[in-house]
Formats: sequence, structure tokens, C-alpha cells
Amino acid sequence: MLPQEEILSLTRELEHHNYLYYVCDAPEIPDFEYDRMLRRLEELESEYPQFRLASSPTQRVGGIALDQFESVRHEVPLESLQDVFSFEELEDFDARVRSVHATDYTVEPKVDGLSVALEYLDGVFVRGATRGDGLVGEDVTENLKTVRSIPLHLNHAPKRLIVRGEVFMPKQVFHALNDARQERGETLFANPRNAAAGSLRQLDPKIAASRRLDIRVFNLQLAEGVSFSRHSETLDFLRELHFPVIPYDLVSDIHIAEEKITSLNENREALSFDIDGAVLKVDDLAQRIEMGSTAKFPRWAAAYKYPPEIKPTVVRDIVVQVGRTGVLTPKAVVEPVRLAGTTVTNATLHNQDFITEKDIRIGDTVLIRKAGEIIPEILEVVPEKRPLNSVPYRLPDRCPVCGAPVERDEDGAALRCTGAECPAQLIRNLTHFASRDAMDIEGLGPAVIELLVSEKCIASAADLYCLDFDKVSSLRGLGKTSAENLRNAIEKSKENDLYRLIYAFGIRQVGVKAAKVLASEFQTLDQLMDADRDTLCQIRDIGEITAESIVRWFSAEQSRHLIGRLRESGLNFRCLSEVTDRRFAGLTFVLTGALSLFTREEATEKIESFGGKAASSVSKKTSFVVAGENAGSKLRKAQELGIPVLSEAEFLERIQ
Repeated sequence: MLPQEEILSLTRELEHHNYLYYVCDAPEIPDFEYDRMLRRLEELESEYPQFRLASSPTQRVGGIALDQFESVRHEVPLESLQDVFSFEELEDFDARVRSVHATDYTVEPKVDGLSVALEYLDGVFVRGATRGDGLVGEDVTENLKTVRSIPLHLNHAPKRLIVRGEVFMPKQVFHALNDARQERGETLFANPRNAAAGSLRQLDPKIAASRRLDIRVFNLQLAEGVSFSRHSETLDFLRELHFPVIPYDLVSDIHIAEEKITSLNENREALSFDIDGAVLKVDDLAQRIEMGSTAKFPRWAAAYKYPPEIKPTVVRDIVVQVGRTGVLTPKAVVEPVRLAGTTVTNATLHNQDFITEKDIRIGDTVLIRKAGEIIPEILEVVPEKRPLNSVPYRLPDRCPVCGAPVERDEDGAALRCTGAECPAQLIRNLTHFASRDAMDIEGLGPAVIELLVSEKCIASAADLYCLDFDKVSSLRGLGKTSAENLRNAIEKSKENDLYRLIYAFGIRQVGVKAAKVLASEFQTLDQLMDADRDTLCQIRDIGEITAESIVRWFSAEQSRHLIGRLRESGLNFRCLSEVTDRRFAGLTFVLTGALSLFTREEATEKIESFGGKAASSVSKKTSFVVAGENAGSKLRKAQELGIPVLSEAEFLERIQ
């Protein structure tokens, strides 16, 4: 088969399986077979880029980051809906409609997400835009390409097609994302809608791709050369084109519609997406045209909004969990209460500031609801029902897992365990310790680390250097060859430069750059350990907060114990690299755009190897901006400030 033919065949086959998996939830092939075909397509497109299709499944991983979103004027306005909050209001709406015509309605769940318009030319997805103000939105095409349920190519489609849908974050994905953010001590997303909106408006499509968004299409905006008489017909047509279409019921009586709306609310937990109501729409398209719209809303539709359930319960206990990043997270254990279709037994308390602000105590009667209909949260305390012997609650000042002191994040309200050998952080700490920029232990990825921890082979980074490799070779999925390779990689890491070890410790505020500065300045780990706060503050790029974090870490008992064991294992504690050519000393570079001669990491290493500094933003202190292709706002700012701009070729001349 010719390369062009194979690319076309693989693209169509992968699209078919993508539809079965993400839209129908009925995959026909195992994941590894799909991945095999995708890798083959990537290889062919890399070798023959002229044959790559715009609708290729390889485009779903996210392209080059943008500097900003372009504006898009909607050819067909994306109108909002009139809200109603009771069945009485809904019946008033029905009476107004029936004063003109008898009618059928569609009843659809109101997805709580972000409305978008998708445009296709000759069956190929060419543009996607947010609703914006209904008339003008933002071009988020590259991000929408990463939504795997959106077809990139349509068979037997009109020459030109525009559809409207609601992008959302599936509940399961939302919970996993918030769990990860909680472990990192980051602010939680309040609800899936906020998470979806924030993900879709990321300037870097790769971030959007990682958020695993989904969509439900609910309206046909434009279809050249095709006509329909009913809205329900258009939804069926879009489903035939393989769009993930919103489920709907067709009813002719308002009371039956109310029953459907009530049933939808009672069974909302079965849906993969969050809803905040139901939408009632006139089905006859000719009647819609006749009824028209007000300045704000169409007269032929109404959105029934579900009222949030708020119920009382009692706080039986407050427990504190320690995440993989050491963040202490308090959680209220409450008497079971039924909310929005599920039984709630726990409620998030976020942090000490939240507890103090609401004065939540063990034994309190509280009012609870589901924030964004998903996360149980405490609204307020009922003070008149407070037990007489209650006392204000304070989070512990020591880690409940390892007993190490906790410290408050300087940039937030989170409390974090400082223990270098805390069991709760073990997998995260080991993964960081072995990572490429740290000790660079090849073959020691997260899966192997989890296996070694679960088999009780390691309980600290120091244990890596006294592993029983006979036992390791007997573990499932490893074997003698893998064990021997791992032994060699661990042994090799003993000879690493000091900066790698400093970064591997995972000291708060100390990244790779700061680790290199510290290694170069102090030359030995012992000299760094003995440095006080004032000495550290005098070093370039080391501020007061970073200095305090370094002093605290090295003075901790667990840190000293870890360092002692690493010393016994023979790790290098000295700086091996020394900058002899300091042609960039005192100069700050900013890299922008797509570089073709270097990766950003390689360019940064070159700058630092000559004594310079690589920064992420342009300021008056910037010495040079190195601009690759598609350079955006950073290049414009450099030009406004009169900062010299180097092409890649000019940068290459300066480092040769």
C-alpha cells in the first residue's frame, strides 16, 4: 500500500474506533491495538508530512501554545435561555406558546459546561469558538481538537455545517483533577463547569488535552443544502453524522414534560456530566421562526433550573489526610444525609482558614449542600445547636503520619509536612528523586517505584542504594535483566553533580536553576548545610523565602538522617561543574516562539553554561530575547522596551 493510501486508511479506521470508544462507549479493539495503529500513523506522517490530513487523530494531543485567542463573529448567534425556577413559571411559558400554536416539546438535560460552536467545511472540522457574548466568541479550535468525542471528519455531511454543543469535564475526570490539585496544595475547582471553562481557555492545547474534556451537541446552527421541519429531526441527523448528541424526550403535554424534568433530576447521578436544570424547546422549527426572540432570549425555549438542596447534619469528627505532596487536608465526617441523589458522609473543609472563618467544631450542627452539585460543602454552622463543651478546631502542628513539623505555604493557606522521609509522600518523593532533572535514574519510573514500595523493598530514597537486587529480579514485570540495568543506573547516579542531589531533595522553592546556583556557590553539600539564612540571601536568585525553606529543610531531623545514609552509600557531595567561559555573565535571556535548532531545555543549558540566566518573562532587566517561529507577546514587549532580539542563527553565533 502506498504511504498516502495507508495514511488515509489508518486515519479513517482510527476515527471509527475513536467514535466507538468515546461516543458509543462500545470499543471493538483493545487499547494496545489502537495505540499500535496510532503510532504507525505518527511514523508515516513524520516521514510524509505532505500527506497528513487536517482531520488526523494525531492532532488530538495538542499543538503549539498560543499567545492569545482570536475573536470569532458567530454567523448564527448563540442565544442564551430564559430561566424559570418553578413549574408554575414553566406552565406560564407553555400557556404563552400555546396561545399561538399547539406544539410538541423536546426535554433535554441542561449540561453545566461551556457552550461552543463547531464549524465544518466539506466534512472537515475547521473552526471552533466559545459562545462569548453570543455574537462574538474566541477561537479555541486547537483546544477543541483535543476533545476526542468531537469528530474531526464527517462522512456524507453538508458542504458547510455549524453545530452548537456544551463542552464539559466528566465527573470522574473532575474528581481526579481535584484530588491531584489538593495533593499539590492548589486551589480546588468549585465545580466541573469552572474546570471545563478553565481547561478550554488554556493557551497551551497540551494542557487542554490532559484535562480529557467531552461534549454534547444540542443544536444545528446551519446546514447548507439540507432542510428540516423539526428540532428532533436535526438531533437525529447529527447523531447519524457521529456527533455525541444530547439525549432528549419528545412530549406533547406540559405535565408530562414536568414529570420528565423531575425524573431527570432524580436520576442525574447516572449521567457522566453535571447538570443544573432541564431545557424545554418547541420542536417545530417553523413555529420557532414565527415566535422569534426577545433582545435576550428565544421565545420558544425555557431553562428550568433545579434548586440546590440544603440539609442539616452533625459533624461527628474532623480527620486530617496527608497527600503525596505533603499537604494536610481536613475533612468533616458527618452523619449520613441524602443530597442530590447520593448519600453524603464527608464534606471538604479545605484548610484552617476555612474552618476558622466558619468556626466549624466537632459536634456542631451544620447546613450542607453540594457545591456545583458535586462536592459536599458546609455552608454554615447552626450556633443554637452547638454543644456546651465544644472547642475551636485547630489543625495539628505536626504531621499525623510521620510526626515532622508542618509549615504553612507562603503563597496560600495550605499546611504542608516538612518530613523528608514521610511515608505519605514516599512515592511522590521517590519519583521526584529519580526524575531526569534530579538523579536521572533510568528505569526507575513511577510504576517501578510503586512496585518496590508495595513489595516493601524501599521506604526512603536512601534505600535505593542498598536494594536487594535478588529480590528485585523476582518481582513481577522485572526479571534479571531489568534488575541489573536498574542496579547500574542507581550506581551511576552516585557520581552525579551536586546540583542534581540538591534538586532531588525536593526542597520547597528550590528548582533546577536554584540548585545549580547553590552547588556552584557552596561547592560541597556540607558547606550548604552549614549556611545560615543571611548567607543564603546574599546569593543571586535566592530570596528570603527560599533561604528560609533551605535552612528549615537541612535542620530537620529526617533530612539529616537521609543525608547521613546517602553519605554512607557513597554519593557525590561535591560540585563537579565549573563555568570557565563566562561570556554571558550578568546577562538575562528570554526564549520565545518555536525553536528549530534547539529545544528550550538545550538553549537554557547553553545560556547557563556560559554564566548567563534564562528567564520566563520579559522586563527592563532582560538583556536579549531569542525569538523562534511564531513568537508572540514576548517579542512584542521586547520591541516596545527596545530590548535586543536575536534570531536562532544569531544566538548560535554567540555560543559557538
